[in-house]
Amino acid sequence: MDLNLIKKLIRVVENSKITEFSFSQADMKIKISKNSNNGVQNVVHSVPQPAAANTDVKPSDSKQIETAAPSNLHEINSPIVGTFYRAPAPDADPYVQVGDSISPGSVLCIVEAMKLMNEIESDVSGKIVKILVENATPVEYNQPLFLVEKN
Repeated sequence: MDLNLIKKLIRVVENSKITEFSFSQADMKIKISKNSNNGVQNVVHSVPQPAAANTDVKPSDSKQIETAAPSNLHEINSPIVGTFYRAPAPDADPYVQVGDSISPGSVLCIVEAMKLMNEIESDVSGKIVKILVENATPVEYNQPLFLVEKN
């Protein structure tokens, strides 16, 4: 298993609302879980084989992110688990930028789930204040994607 993939998985868990993630593949088993004080404990275990040892992977200090949104700001959340894309194609312009005005039904992004491209539409009218997710990154169900200042 690639160490970069493990680091990416740790970042995804740190930056999401998930509290535990498990994955197994061939001779590798990974379990990442957040403990009660919002730190992240990451353990990578190899399935016991001759001369195989268990390995612990420690993350850098995890940071707690608190969002206190004023009442005129509206969060647009992901309705599904998948991969967030800001544009319909890699070489295309993003659907929206910070500062763009939107109305209900405006397409904001795509969330790919199981090779299906799902257009995420706005449910309010207003102005995009902040894009909360990086392009081509995994998103969880109900994870905030955009902050919109309502009209």
